[in-house]
Amino acid sequence: MRFAADLHVHSKYSRATSGEMSPEGIWKWAQIKGISVIGTGDFTHPAWIEELVRKLEPAEGGLFRLKNAFRSSDVPGPCNAGVRFILSAEISCIYRKNNRTRKIHSLVLAPGFEGALRINSALSKIGRLSSDGRPVLGLDARELLRIVLENSPGAVLVPAHAWTPHFSLLGASSGFDSIEECFDDLSPHITAIETGLSSDPAMNRRLSALDRIVLISNSDAHSPAKIGREATVFDTDLSYDAITEAVRTGRGLAGTVEFFPEEGKYHYDGHRNCGVGLAPEDSVRLDGLCPVCGKKVTVGVSHRIMELSDRGAGYIHPGAPPFYRVIPLADIIAETMQRGVNTRAVAGAYFSLIGELGNELRVLLEAPLPDIEKAGPAGLSHAVMKMRLGKLKITPGFDGRYGKVSISGNPERPFSSGEATPA
Repeated sequence: MRFAADLHVHSKYSRATSGEMSPEGIWKWAQIKGISVIGTGDFTHPAWIEELVRKLEPAEGGLFRLKNAFRSSDVPGPCNAGVRFILSAEISCIYRKNNRTRKIHSLVLAPGFEGALRINSALSKIGRLSSDGRPVLGLDARELLRIVLENSPGAVLVPAHAWTPHFSLLGASSGFDSIEECFDDLSPHITAIETGLSSDPAMNRRLSALDRIVLISNSDAHSPAKIGREATVFDTDLSYDAITEAVRTGRGLAGTVEFFPEEGKYHYDGHRNCGVGLAPEDSVRLDGLCPVCGKKVTVGVSHRIMELSDRGAGYIHPGAPPFYRVIPLADIIAETMQRGVNTRAVAGAYFSLIGELGNELRVLLEAPLPDIEKAGPAGLSHAVMKMRLGKLKITPGFDGRYGKVSISGNPERPFSSGEATPA
């Protein structure tokens, strides 16, 4: 069975997260976006896991579904589909190792509530889990991996958004240049990394050290409309074991859905306060200093991959699954209509379109262009075609600022993926 999964989202209990990230809201928007398997996010939070236990029920092979009593009837008809939940959490480890501060975020998948609760019990002795949906623990990432493996056989830990400058395994500020430096003797249990919004699989495959590693993509959504902005496509049975086996081995992983990496807010080096974004070669030429204020710039993902890579930028990894670059549909509609992405006009066009053609991923990747031309605002089919062909103008993101993408080519009317899509 072929399906799209988004394994990394957050609940309403995480900081800077929409109150609509409830089980009901996640269930609804997974259908709108075209996601068949969605992470619960935040199972470490006591109130959230209690809500999950109350509102979810067992489905196929270690997955869960929303109970009928909590389902709404306002999902557009063509988007109606079965949604399965997989228990997931993101955990932040901040600790000292080899005289250096490390800040590592990890995605954890658990096969059931029993194992998740055992993990929570062990972690609650280290830090206060109720303080945030994504808890911050003074815990070595290797020790977190040990706790996960010992308390929930079958659980999986994946380094989250592995290249972002802060809070990641391989980012410029992590101090680690390899998986082995971070996880030591437990490194064989790290079989996958999450590429994050600012890199794509082609960039990651420039490192031969990652040849054994499976590359997955997820949204890290903090609001319902962000669900599915990146996703992983599986061709497996619909079960926890089949999904995690694909994450461990790559067998059954059929591809990923990606941002254009330039859209990500850490693709280039830069200094946000000064409005300066720099290509890696320009940053090197300036000795990593901002040309405006003279302070050090934040080293972005593109530069970091260049530093660690042992292959050229055009390298094609044999047998690698395909990946598909997309732009959020509401952003494309907004530019086509020359309206703000949060306007009622854009929201109306968005829901009208998916009400005719089906979920967002289908519209972006599969819907015939004549159908989009008929159902959408004038010029939308041409914009979708240009997106599918990669014929865009992109000003890369840097230092926490999303990149600006223009399909029309008009620099006065760019849109930013950082803006909210209609909720």
